[in-house]
Amino acid sequence: MSGKRLLVVPTAPVDDSLLRARLREHGGPDVEVRVVAPASDLSPLEWLATDEDEARGEAAEIARTAEKAVQPAAGRVEAEVGDSDPVQAIEDALREFRADEVIVVTRPGDEANWLEQDTAEEASERFGVPVTQLVVGRS
Repeated sequence: MSGKRLLVVPTAPVDDSLLRARLREHGGPDVEVRVVAPASDLSPLEWLATDEDEARGEAAEIARTAEKAVQPAAGRVEAEVGDSDPVQAIEDALREFRADEVIVVTRPGDEANWLEQDTAEEASERFGVPVTQLVVGRS
């Protein structure tokens, strides 16, 4: 396969044009993309109680939206919901999908929830794969 393999990890709703522009930088239709949306929109209490149903539903919607956003700019796209810890979701995905780059989509620092903060930095340190962080606009 000559195209790149990109792992897109949106912890927040994606900006379609920003994500498509990033994919176009990688060569378009030869790009293979896996979208893994962590179920990370949890309070610490919900996380401790493993009350993830609502967060998993929101993550599924984010995954579907991201999948639709990248389809015009990629050759092959798969989407799924990942672990509530975004770094764990990345680790799980990389076991099955050898990505050339990880693209983490987050809210700005002051709007990011406790699970998504520092995801890109930690992933960059842990996995030896280039990590790009795309920050979506304020809500």
